[in-house]
Amino acid sequence: MDKLSKVGLPVVIMVMFGFIILMKSAVNIGYGEAGVLFKTFGGGVVTDEAPLGEGFHIIAPWNKVYLYNVKQQEVFESQMQVLSSNGLEISLDVSVLYQPKADELGLLHQTKGSNYLDIVIVPNIRAVARSVVGRYTPEQLYSTKRDAIESEIYDELKKGVEAQHVQINDVLVRDVTLPNTIKQAIERKLSQEQMSLEYEFKLESARKEAEKVRIDAQGKADANRILNSSLTTNILRDKGIEATTKLSESPNAKVIVIGSGKDGLPIILGNQ
Repeated sequence: MDKLSKVGLPVVIMVMFGFIILMKSAVNIGYGEAGVLFKTFGGGVVTDEAPLGEGFHIIAPWNKVYLYNVKQQEVFESQMQVLSSNGLEISLDVSVLYQPKADELGLLHQTKGSNYLDIVIVPNIRAVARSVVGRYTPEQLYSTKRDAIESEIYDELKKGVEAQHVQINDVLVRDVTLPNTIKQAIERKLSQEQMSLEYEFKLESARKEAEKVRIDAQGKADANRILNSSLTTNILRDKGIEATTKLSESPNAKVIVIGSGKDGLPIILGNQ
């Protein structure tokens, strides 16, 4: 029994030690994640190899794996205080969609660390938003330039972080808040401009209608002038004779006085 105990105890110890080593060596990486390998005795952070992908991995027990979320993520910067081109304070709400570059995770971990959001993205959002908004007046920001500032913030933010192993997928300007006095003044101005445009439209419509009437009247006058110049005495007499002939052929009772009318045309006296 003592001999069995002496043999069995080392086996148990070795099994337990092996189990501990296995637990230390086993790494399970979840969906949408990737792992950066740190080699304790082999140069530290691995930057020249692809990060560990999803699934189960075995590593040396003295090494370590740092997990990163490589899915698209969103950061929301609410009520950033920025200045317009004329120095007025504007409140801006911006959402940025981003994710780390999966094939550069080692470099990201080595240079920025897992807190790269606060080190790289947020400071750049604030700096770029101030720069872009500072190019526009409050009126432009309120009415016409929302899409423009979204596009400019996206372009400049992307350029600012692309060398820092992070990619920017989209920028959304969710709200632009102006001081109430400025907002009311802009709304009054826009309302007046709309009324002015409506008045100009009515004037233009009236002008076109008057022009149409003038053209119609001119056309009729030209037609009458041409007609008058073409109606000679002989043509009128001929037309009269033609009309008299047609009337005389009608079945209604009538009296025709030959040669008694103006220009020698007959006078027709009917019974009606």
